[in-house]
Amino acid sequence: MSDKTEVPNNGLETHEPANRRVRADAQRNINALLQSAMTVFATSGVDAPVREIAEKAGVGVGTVYRHFPQRSDLIVAVFHNEVDTCADAAADLSAKYEPAEALARWMQRYVDFIANKRGLASALGSGNPEYETLPAYFEKRLNPVLRNLLDTAATAGELRADVEPYDLLRAAASLCTGIHNGDAKFTRQMVALLVDGLRYRASASAGASS
Repeated sequence: MSDKTEVPNNGLETHEPANRRVRADAQRNINALLQSAMTVFATSGVDAPVREIAEKAGVGVGTVYRHFPQRSDLIVAVFHNEVDTCADAAADLSAKYEPAEALARWMQRYVDFIANKRGLASALGSGNPEYETLPAYFEKRLNPVLRNLLDTAATAGELRADVEPYDLLRAAASLCTGIHNGDAKFTRQMVALLVDGLRYRASASAGASS
């Protein structure tokens, strides 16, 4: 007979792996719905039928309502997901490129975010109180990320040091608004020129002080 005391598992060991699988499946469904909704909103607007979003995500309509009972819940989740994806891209770019190049590439990623956000424009401008916190979320997530990119590039002597992140975000967003009928290539060129101008000033200042 063993000296070890048998401890009943009360079914916990049996169900825990299954629960993890359920959670993983649920997260995959949520991710698919967010991507699908962003695409559908961009082409059909935020009032697009829920069935269209569900079909594109490969899930049933019931799954949409289980995770997002109200349409506003889905719109807020899509916005948060887009902001988070944009913010999280900075770390990967910083690990791969020199500071000024990481900044330039992140600004192009920000252009993508602005382009995607147009699909949400009618909802965000509707005055619905459900969306009142979204601008603050945008600033809370993106301002520190851009601040870090700017400071790192300035410390490396690759960028002028007097740029405020909020100003740069607003300037780039302005360039993305109504330019050449939404010509993405032209917009990207303008934002690239904007960042190159910040680099030029850094180079010019370094040359003047030498």
